[in-house]
Amino acid sequence: MSYQNLDSFRDPEVAKTLSGLIAESCQSPMRIMEVCGTHTVSIFRNGIRDMLPEDITLVSGPGCPVCVTDQKEIDDFIQLARKKNVILATFGDLMRVPGTQSSLQKQRAQGRKVKVVYSAFDALTLAAQNPKKKIVFCGVGFETTAPTVGACILEADRQGLKNFFIYSAHKTVPPALDALMSMDTVIDGFMMPGHVSVIIGADAYLPLVEKFSIPCAIAGFEPNDILASILTLVQQKEAGESKLENTYSRAVSPVGNKKAREVMEQVFDRVDASWRGLGVIPGSGLSIREEYERFDASKAFELPPARSAAPKGCICGAILTGKKIPPQCPKYKIECTPTDPLGPCMVSSEGTCAAYYRYHGAITKVY
Repeated sequence: MSYQNLDSFRDPEVAKTLSGLIAESCQSPMRIMEVCGTHTVSIFRNGIRDMLPEDITLVSGPGCPVCVTDQKEIDDFIQLARKKNVILATFGDLMRVPGTQSSLQKQRAQGRKVKVVYSAFDALTLAAQNPKKKIVFCGVGFETTAPTVGACILEADRQGLKNFFIYSAHKTVPPALDALMSMDTVIDGFMMPGHVSVIIGADAYLPLVEKFSIPCAIAGFEPNDILASILTLVQQKEAGESKLENTYSRAVSPVGNKKAREVMEQVFDRVDASWRGLGVIPGSGLSIREEYERFDASKAFELPPARSAAPKGCICGAILTGKKIPPQCPKYKIECTPTDPLGPCMVSSEGTCAAYYRYHGAITKVY
């Protein structure tokens, strides 16, 4: 894509036209869930809430990978960091997420070997450079990151590495949306995540649309991408329609990235997984297949059952399911801040609470 074309997705005049059409089309209240945490941040950063009629409410969903990681998985990461001869490799966002009794940041301060990396391949390099150490990578994320982690396992297998391990806490998005619709959350339309959709393809959402008769739109991350997806959702609702529209067709095809999906299928099995705020969702997790289980940290290391408990008073679960927004939390900005977070939604760069803290109430208009 040329820069000239990219600029069109940020053109203020186009944005004004789209917001005008949204206001003209919207005749009744509508709650739209932006599933992806990157969408949440882009909506705030570009002042999109300020461009919408009052009848449209945007709520954030379970699309922040760090936020939905279950408390027990966080506690397991901390247990792994305490293991002798282990270097724990992790994305930076996980460092300050509170476990039940500690955090990875606190473990590193106490002398544990916890290293921030930018990709799973960085962890693979660590393993090759430190043959006498055991390198464990904290595998969190959705269909966007799982293929890369799967490729790392295949490469570690090819190199014959015996000191490289993955703790797979990966999750898949469509089952979570199905679970959300089965809860008591009021959602009139989904803004589908662009990055995940690039991998799984637009067609992956068709069963959800058919099962729940809910308007859905796949959105990119530029302001006019987001406004265009909101317009299609409003128009569907007002017309009494429920279908899937792809407003990010320059990146998302009907079938997605076939090669990435093949790597996922080769390395991972679909299993039930526990999500923060949503509980156990059937078939929503990715565990390492038996063929590659020598790389599975959950089997290679003894991890006693953790007595995990979410931080007292934290409402991240309600935030992730769209039942509440951060200002409704009594601890928001008081006992829970980015420098002293109570839960992961205030920690992650894609977290709803962190986005509210940074942008809500600030001058965000760009048009």
